[in-house]
Amino acid sequence: MYKVMLVDDDYPVLEFLSESVDWHAFGMAEPTLHMDGEEALAHAISDLPDILITDIGMPNMDGLQLIEKIKEMKPNVRVAILSCHSQFEYARQAMKLNVQDYLLKDTLDPSELQRLLRQFKESLDEEKSVNRQQENLRQILIRSRDKMKENFIRSTIHQPILHPDQWKQELESFGLQTNKALFLPVVMYVDQFRQARERFWTEDVLRFALNNVIEEMIASRSVVHFPYSAKRSVLLFAFQDTLKFNPYEETETILQHLQQSVRQSLKLSLSFIIGEKCRTPAEMQKEMADLLSGGGQRFYLEDGSIVKKRHPTYADVDLFLYYDKAREEFMNTLLDRQEESVHETVNRWIRFFRDQPRPPETIKDWVLKLLLDLKLKLLSVQWFQTPHSAEALHTEIFEIDSLPELESWLTNYLRSLRPVVIHILQSSGRPEIMQAIRYVFANMDKRIGLEEVAAHLHMNPSYFSRMFKKETGETFTDFVIRMKMQRARELLDTTNYSVGMICDMLGYDNQSYFIKTFKSAVGVTPMEYRRIGAVAK
Repeated sequence: MYKVMLVDDDYPVLEFLSESVDWHAFGMAEPTLHMDGEEALAHAISDLPDILITDIGMPNMDGLQLIEKIKEMKPNVRVAILSCHSQFEYARQAMKLNVQDYLLKDTLDPSELQRLLRQFKESLDEEKSVNRQQENLRQILIRSRDKMKENFIRSTIHQPILHPDQWKQELESFGLQTNKALFLPVVMYVDQFRQARERFWTEDVLRFALNNVIEEMIASRSVVHFPYSAKRSVLLFAFQDTLKFNPYEETETILQHLQQSVRQSLKLSLSFIIGEKCRTPAEMQKEMADLLSGGGQRFYLEDGSIVKKRHPTYADVDLFLYYDKAREEFMNTLLDRQEESVHETVNRWIRFFRDQPRPPETIKDWVLKLLLDLKLKLLSVQWFQTPHSAEALHTEIFEIDSLPELESWLTNYLRSLRPVVIHILQSSGRPEIMQAIRYVFANMDKRIGLEEVAAHLHMNPSYFSRMFKKETGETFTDFVIRMKMQRARELLDTTNYSVGMICDMLGYDNQSYFIKTFKSAVGVTPMEYRRIGAVAK
């Protein structure tokens, strides 16, 4: 609804005006009433009107001064003067201020005011429609230009530059001066991209908002922004090549300003990798392709980083040697009642990844397998369900671009599982069951007997045995064997440990008994199980 301001030092006039019109019928809010220009201006500073109807002769600030001040803040405000004065001088001054109408109080009729308001509304509606059309056209042009830029940079990177002069002309059409001798490509990343996309609803809206801010910020600088995808862009800087000038320092300063501008206006964090200096189209093509393929360096950047390009080195030790330990720690974390344990466990393993870096795909594979194994283990206890399918987990994990984003996602994912686990455990009606299960998982490397667990729970062994069978549907001894045999399969699948070593790790002091128990539970001996698994792989 349009906002109306009525100003007159004669309150009965204000009252008459405000009550003689059905404002809502005209698509207008109830007007604000003011008895002098200064009061009206103070209100307008925080809430500008669309329509101003004001007296001329008032104390402190007259109507003409008020009109001038408000038009400085909102040039398109509709104005009508309401006065007892009919002198030409007032009318002449009002015309200079582009006042739309001049009404005399003495002869004012409500129908005349309604005619004026109807005229103002039609004018405002038309202006709004024109502005909307112009904004739509502007957005179409911007999106079209952004698409042209994206096509240009993709073509540059992925196809040979057959005509360098033509390529330079196209680059100049985007605003970069190719007569400068030195070029510096930079790749820009949107940090925590998944969260950013959720905040802006769609990738399209995110791209449009981000591109607008970037273009506005770099408009007067020797740099052009090329969108490459929703989460990545290329910035191409042009400089004169002189001994006294350091292009890296200048580039870093501009990037810092860009980070600050985007953080303030969109609440987004950006990271940048600065490439090597280039002088020819071929050098630029090679350097930009190298930058965009540098997922390894990007993966280990902290949010908000500005760094020079480098090729990371990775640890030689197989990451899956640590898999067994991690699976046990994450399982205990899910069963732990302390909320902070999730953050601590995730943070510990993220630090491990940073201290001993591996290719990003290796870490993502490792995390995916870990979560799927945890899901299977929880399902095997028969009290857990999760809506996350293997396909959904794979998609989410492999969309992650950086270690900080992985830490945030993994923490949130595990925290989303804990309430489900705790609720189902508590809904069993017996907290002793949860304590018994936690005791089994924490002591898989020991021989676990019914009497030992009953003593741990301060319960009579016979009573505990009956209670466990009633609550879970299986005996405690069968549950322990099932969990240990599942653990044995995991170790056979993911490690090179001998059968004897696995037997010791699961608390069995008799290897023959362990093999017999395994075959009874799985249908084959441990060695046969491993051989079958190797063939399947």
